Amino acid sequence: MHIVVESSSSGVTLTTLDDTGAFVGESVVSESDFSAEVARREASRPRWVWSDTEHWYPRLLEAGVRVERCVDLRLCRAILRNSPLTQSTDVAAAPPDAWDEPPADAASPAVGATLFDLEPARPGDQLDPLREFLRQRAAAPPALALLLSAESAGALVAAEIKHTGLPWRAEVHDELLTRMLGPRPRVGERPGRMEALARDIRAALDAPELNPDSAGTLLRALQRAGLRVESTSKWELQRVEHPVITPLLEYKSLARLYSANGWHWLDTNVRDGRFHPDYVPGGVVTGRWASRGGGGALQLPKQVRGAVLADPGHVLVVADASQLEPRILAAMARDRAMVEAGAQGDLYAGIVASGAVATREQAKLAMLGAMYGATQGESGRLIPALARAYPGAIRLVEGAARVGERGERVSTLLGRGSPLPGEDWHELQSLASAEGASTALQERARAAARSWGRFTRNFVVQGTAAEWALCWMATLRQKLHALGGAPQLAFFLHDEVVVHTPSELADVTADAIREAAVEAGRLLFGELPIRFPLTVATVQSYADAK
Repeated sequence: MHIVVESSSSGVTLTTLDDTGAFVGESVVSESDFSAEVARREASRPRWVWSDTEHWYPRLLEAGVRVERCVDLRLCRAILRNSPLTQSTDVAAAPPDAWDEPPADAASPAVGATLFDLEPARPGDQLDPLREFLRQRAAAPPALALLLSAESAGALVAAEIKHTGLPWRAEVHDELLTRMLGPRPRVGERPGRMEALARDIRAALDAPELNPDSAGTLLRALQRAGLRVESTSKWELQRVEHPVITPLLEYKSLARLYSANGWHWLDTNVRDGRFHPDYVPGGVVTGRWASRGGGGALQLPKQVRGAVLADPGHVLVVADASQLEPRILAAMARDRAMVEAGAQGDLYAGIVASGAVATREQAKLAMLGAMYGATQGESGRLIPALARAYPGAIRLVEGAARVGERGERVSTLLGRGSPLPGEDWHELQSLASAEGASTALQERARAAARSWGRFTRNFVVQGTAAEWALCWMATLRQKLHALGGAPQLAFFLHDEVVVHTPSELADVTADAIREAAVEAGRLLFGELPIRFPLTVATVQSYADAK
């Protein structure tokens, strides 16, 4: 049974459909009675159908109402728009409309998102959830059912994590910042430690007026001092020997901390002892989550993790999946040799044991090169050996790269489609293939094609890894609820989860996390004997998890 939720002039309209999509009944409840009505109907385990989980679900959570299942129409629309499995459907072919735009609740842009220009919604465009649901239902093939369900379940998880929050001790955060940066500065001033380093940098470069926060000014000062650098990146500076390098690298590290997670971040993002991550499910084209605003839900540096402390009588169970993307590649390709290499735990050690390469570092470099398209350096040199040992895996990513180089779409295991290159890319390819095109133009076109091929090569792996993570969290969410709801998902980062749980439930929570990982693998890959080992730690402080 599905219940379609829609705002109306008299409250909230609830339209009930049976499993075939046939109309069963309709009722209207007031806004004030909505949460109680959802709680009453939840006992029959419907699938709630609404425009945006982030719009409807928070009000239910505030009222203490949890739902088991939903259909997030906007997230599902994005999948149906781009999947190779739906390109002949009305949903994929129709011009952009209001369903393709960010929800009205999204007041600030997502961090980490890849955005595409859409035509603005036409005046008078309205969201009609019932019509859209029936349209999507007609367009979605059975092969997409798992992805659509997982995407919608992920939206529930994101809303619940934001509602619950990650335990955060503001006074500990302040102490950590003071220890590293010095006392909190007045507005417009640098922290004491950064100001002292700035003086050392100016002295080392003989540039008394230098502002080290200005990348352009700093680069010119470095070059005037005789340093052969083309940027102020950490990686380039580390290759240079000069008295300025040590204070400059420390300054840059502290400046990142101060900007991203300093006192302003603390004041803005931590309230009532909790940090409430504001995730954007599906915010990246691969299906990975993004985060909204300046909260930085996808990057909590080690320097401040000591402020994440479990409540009295509770612990944090932190789990991350080891070597997730290469294992996903092995499973997608059904490359039994690579699956076997990871069977004992460390995939890279298994690759070495197979004789493909000599060292673990070489195994890691070769795998990264295969997934990201390295053709030069040590990584590129090692790929032929990897291809001989694991032909199925390398054939999969190479095939994805060739498809991308032709400007065509690739998809993840569950059917999420990659975006197509833009008009400029196609125009360049067309001009380069015309009679009389210059050698320089042809080389530019080949470079652009190779670049897009590197994107599609990684898209299929990273996107399928995101699908595994969605299934992992969705399964774990249900398992934690079965434990009475006391253990709560409090944080997620690509392939890592943090559960805040009563101490007496720590072991059973850790078991649930492991079991959910096994079930996620089975959902995606059936009975293929692929392992997704987890590193699981039960700690009081997030800083002690690794």
